[in-house]
Amino acid sequence: MTQNNKGSMGQFLTPAPVAELMAEMFDQLGSEITLLDAGAGIGSLSAAFVAKVCQNQQSISNLHIVAYEIDPILIKYLYQTLELCNQKCQHFGIDFKYEIRETDFIEDVVNILQNSLFNKANKAEFTHAILNPPYLKINAHSPVRKLLRSIGLETSNLYSGFIAATAILLNSGGELVTITPRSFCNGPYFRNFRKMFLGMMALQQLYLFESRQEAFSDDDVLQETLIIHAKKQKHQPNSVLINTSFGIDDDLIMSNSVPYTALIRLNDPEQFIHILPDTFSQHIVQQMDLFSCTLKDLNLTVSTGRVVDFRAKEYLRIKLENHTVPLVYPVNLSNGYVDHPKTTKKPQALVCGEETANLLVPNEHYVLCKRFSSKEEKRRIVAVVYDADRFDYAYVGFENHLNYFHQSNRGIDIKLARGLAVYLNSTLVDSFFRLFNGHTQVNATDLRNLKYPTLEQLLLLGSWVGEQFLSQREIDQLIEEKLLSMTNHSENNPIAIKSRINQALQILTDLSFPRTQLNERSALTLLALLGLKPNDPWVSATSPLMGITPMMDFMAQYYGKTYKPNTRETVRRQTVHQFLDAALIVANPDDPNRPINSPKTVYQIEDSALELLRTYDTEEWEKSIRTYLASVKTLKKRYAQEREMSRIPIVIEGKVKTLSPGGQNILVEKIINEFAPRFTPGGKLIYVGDTDKKFAHFDESALQELGVTIDVHGKMPDVIIHFTANNWLVLIEAVTSHGSINPKRKQELETLFKATRLPLVMVTTFLSRKAMVEYLPEIAWETDVWVAEDATHLIHFNGQHLLQLYTNDSIS
Repeated sequence: MTQNNKGSMGQFLTPAPVAELMAEMFDQLGSEITLLDAGAGIGSLSAAFVAKVCQNQQSISNLHIVAYEIDPILIKYLYQTLELCNQKCQHFGIDFKYEIRETDFIEDVVNILQNSLFNKANKAEFTHAILNPPYLKINAHSPVRKLLRSIGLETSNLYSGFIAATAILLNSGGELVTITPRSFCNGPYFRNFRKMFLGMMALQQLYLFESRQEAFSDDDVLQETLIIHAKKQKHQPNSVLINTSFGIDDDLIMSNSVPYTALIRLNDPEQFIHILPDTFSQHIVQQMDLFSCTLKDLNLTVSTGRVVDFRAKEYLRIKLENHTVPLVYPVNLSNGYVDHPKTTKKPQALVCGEETANLLVPNEHYVLCKRFSSKEEKRRIVAVVYDADRFDYAYVGFENHLNYFHQSNRGIDIKLARGLAVYLNSTLVDSFFRLFNGHTQVNATDLRNLKYPTLEQLLLLGSWVGEQFLSQREIDQLIEEKLLSMTNHSENNPIAIKSRINQALQILTDLSFPRTQLNERSALTLLALLGLKPNDPWVSATSPLMGITPMMDFMAQYYGKTYKPNTRETVRRQTVHQFLDAALIVANPDDPNRPINSPKTVYQIEDSALELLRTYDTEEWEKSIRTYLASVKTLKKRYAQEREMSRIPIVIEGKVKTLSPGGQNILVEKIINEFAPRFTPGGKLIYVGDTDKKFAHFDESALQELGVTIDVHGKMPDVIIHFTANNWLVLIEAVTSHGSINPKRKQELETLFKATRLPLVMVTTFLSRKAMVEYLPEIAWETDVWVAEDATHLIHFNGQHLLQLYTNDSIS
């Protein structure tokens, strides 16, 4: 399918991991289920739902799926998918039926509603609904817009129409899971949809992908994406579970349960949905609640810049000349004020005359704010003061990518303008704005809906600003001291928390860490390893010995970031390992012989790195960072040599290779030197894993010759041997703390190697009988067990293709 065709229909096909996640969010599965899949595509969501139903322990007798799809290319695949679902359900004794409706979903819903009105039939027919609706803007005069109006919905995007129509068709108590852009949570365009949807449905769970690219990376979607689980009921739950991760492949999941009234304010006429992923966010909202003034209370208005440059092309000038006035673009916003004229490709002047009079405003004081900013920028709201005293003109033009604050189309007091700019540029406002804005726009409506300090407070803030604007730190200190009455040592200070995380990110940037490491997870890990709380000075940083779990406990206790316990491995794999590679930290300095994959492994900031970080936020930092970066290569080399000296040597095909020290590699070495010669004599070593480097040896071509092509980043066994004498493929797991071949793992290996016609022989290995004992109840039938301390024997768990049963003759 071409991107153009998909775009014209609003198609963004659901990746399998997203579909599985969505299906898992349903929590009530009765004995009879009718599922609606609107905009089914190839049936990924239906298939994921069927997989969940078949794995469910409840007694489900009937499942009926109604799938809507109008794309003829996808429909033929949809039939195949639902036939496979039928086979799966038959295997589990579930009576399965499906119906594919090759018609427009919105049109059909309108017909259903009209028929139910005239025939008094029950329009609701579904117990469950799962959908990835088309994302497509619809103009005010389009047929589909008129159809949606007929069911009471005024909306500008098709996805909200699909969700509203689906909710209408659900039975009372029915469950809906849908994936959508986050954009409907705020703003005027989706006000009608929010009121309609929240009037019918009660939110239960939300799952937010913070990245604007990850969830639908194949389709270049630049929206934060949200999965919604809701039930059709009037009663609202006391709380809503909010899970957050960077993307679908990010296992580090932040989890937070928030009161329903915090998610959707009771008296909010806009029905904004405030997504609070952590306790830090809740503190931000509590702080913002201290402000109660609206722009109307302040006698202020915010509008969008009047100059749309391509429409006023004939009046634009590159530089100021006779009969022109300044034209201000976002590029002119710099350090709290307007920098104009500026060397840029953008025109810096606009002709002043009758033809342009309606595009200009009087040359008076204003506050300007960028209309577009990405969440990756340091601040979402970027505001500056337009100081009229710096421009000797009667009028000025503001380009359309700017918002400007004014009083009835005239300027505002300079002190008020400065105070307003201070407030808008604060970390507090930035953090709050990020909670409900998931796209790139900062609309005038968003700014109108903010709450502001009183006029007196804004004037007070403005009195502290001179010709040079304040730094970010000075802004935040001013907000705390003058508006929040907080001391720097107060608990759960959200401004201090945000500021400290930003400082840690800046340090990682200065240390030249790659972009993939410049995230909140890495910043929090660094702060935990320094034992640094939000209000501690950097000079007080320490170097505690910390394991992964204590790091995560530290993040939760002092920074309000609570991650699910089963996400520890993500911190280890995606942050700690990179810190080790950069020689920023060391592993197990208290016991160098401890295996790196031991559950007792601890980490510590390296001594010279600790000295460096204690100079952050001082005059010594720039000098210290230059000295450190000059020596860090030597540091890396030294630690690399130390690790190399303790590695375990093995010989494969006459070449010496090494395994990382400790852990399962001690056992892997015995498998290669003792097990293989005895039980697979003459066999070819195809793969040898390594806890540090993923694999120490991999003969990929040899595996391909056996008909197998696999992803080496998948869950490979620890050792693979082609026992050529019997033409068997021997898959071996080395167990020290986990990883025996139980029935689940056996099925995984059979799936991974299903392409080969060779018999698969699976062996679980242990260092000692004592280590084996606790795993005996879970060892899968038709596998072998080998214990290194009794190297001449195997233990059989039945089976046809088992080594000792057939190898006596070949050994003799």
